[in-house]
Amino acid sequence: MSVVLVVNSGSSSLKYQLIDVERSETLASGLVERIGRGTGHARHRVEGAGAGAERESDVDVPDHGAAFAVMLEAFAEHGPSLEQHAPIAVGHRVVQGGARFFEPTVVTDLVKINIDELSVLAPLHNPANLAGIRAAERAFPSVPHVAVFDTAFHQTMPPAAYTYAIDRELAERHRVRRYGFHGTSHRFVSRAAAEFLGEPVEALRLIVLHLGNGASACAVAEGRSVDTSMGMTPLEGLVMGTRSGDIDPAVLLHLQRRAGLDADATDRLLNSKSGILGLSGHADMRELEAARAVGDEASVVAFDVYAHRIRSYVGAYAAQLGRVDAIVFTAGVGENSATVRTAALDGLEWFGVELDAERNASPERGARRISTDASRTAVLVVPTNEELEIARQTLEVVRA
Repeated sequence: MSVVLVVNSGSSSLKYQLIDVERSETLASGLVERIGRGTGHARHRVEGAGAGAERESDVDVPDHGAAFAVMLEAFAEHGPSLEQHAPIAVGHRVVQGGARFFEPTVVTDLVKINIDELSVLAPLHNPANLAGIRAAERAFPSVPHVAVFDTAFHQTMPPAAYTYAIDRELAERHRVRRYGFHGTSHRFVSRAAAEFLGEPVEALRLIVLHLGNGASACAVAEGRSVDTSMGMTPLEGLVMGTRSGDIDPAVLLHLQRRAGLDADATDRLLNSKSGILGLSGHADMRELEAARAVGDEASVVAFDVYAHRIRSYVGAYAAQLGRVDAIVFTAGVGENSATVRTAALDGLEWFGVELDAERNASPERGARRISTDASRTAVLVVPTNEELEIARQTLEVVRA
C-alpha cells in the first residue's frame, strides 16, 4: 500500500487529502472551516472511481481535535473506508522550518519543540500547523507522521541570496534572513517541467512563477533553489492579492511617523490591505482583469504594476542563472490567466521568449507548452500539486 493522508492545518481550518502515491491518485479530499469560531462547516468529496457529490454540513468544531473527528466521521459515512485504504503515514504541511529543517522529517517530540520555537518567524502558521500535528497524532497514533516544510526547498540558496545587509550580529541573534516559501510547489513544478521537457531536472535552469493569491518566483538550477522572491516572511517579492511585495522600508517609517500607524496597523496594511486589492479594490485577478477590460484606471495601473514586478524578477533571475531553459507558470493565476502570462513576458523577446498566442489562449488543462516551437526559452504552464508532493516526500521518508 502507498496511501498517505496529507494534512494542511490552518488557524481556523483543516484541509486534507487521502492520496494513493504510487498511482498519483487522490482518493478523497475535504475541508473543515471555522474551527473555534462557533458553528463550523465541513466539506468532503470522494474522488476517482468512487467519485460522488461533495457532501457539506454544519458542524461543531471547537478545536483541531474536533475537526479531525469530523474528518474521520466523513470517511466512515461517505468513504472511502480507512480500513480498506489505511494510510501508512500522515504528511503535514509546516510553513516555517527555519535553517533547521532542509528535508522532510519524521515528527518526534524534539521536532515539535523546534516547530514551536520557530513560531516566532511564522506566528500565523506554525502554531496552527503544530495543533494539526498533535490532533492527527491522537487520531492516527499507530502510523508515522512526517513534517514537510515550505522553506526546505530553499535551503540550497547560497549566503549571497539569503543574507540581508543589516548588522550581522543582530541578524544572527534574531534569525533574520531570507527563507523563502512555496518550496513544496516550486519543487514539484520544477520536476514536472523537466519531465514534460524530457530532460533530467539536474540538466535544466528554470524560472518558476507560482502566481496565486500569494505569489513567488524561484530560480532553479540543476534541481536546486538558488534564489526566490519571498524572504524572511511571505511578504517580500512579487505583488500579490493583498500583500505589497517589495517596498522601501523607509515607507513604513514614514507612515509610522506621519500617519500614526503602529506595528499591528502596519502589518495589516502590508499583508491584508495592499497588493492588487490596495491598488484597485479587487483582490481576485479575475475581477481585476474584468475591471481593466472596461477601462477602470485603478485596475489598469494595478495590473501593470503586477506584471512589471514579475518581469523584473524574471530578468534578475535570468542574470543569476546565466541561461534559462524554461519559464514555468503555475498556481491559480499562473495556470489560468493568459492575459497575465502575456503581460508578464512582454518585452522579453531579447532573450529568446516567443509566446504562441493560440497556445497561450487555449483552455487546455495539464502541463503544456505555450511558446512557439522556435522559442529559445520554452514557456510552460504546469499545474502544481503540493499535496501530492507532500505525500511523495512523506512516503520517501517512511520507506527510507
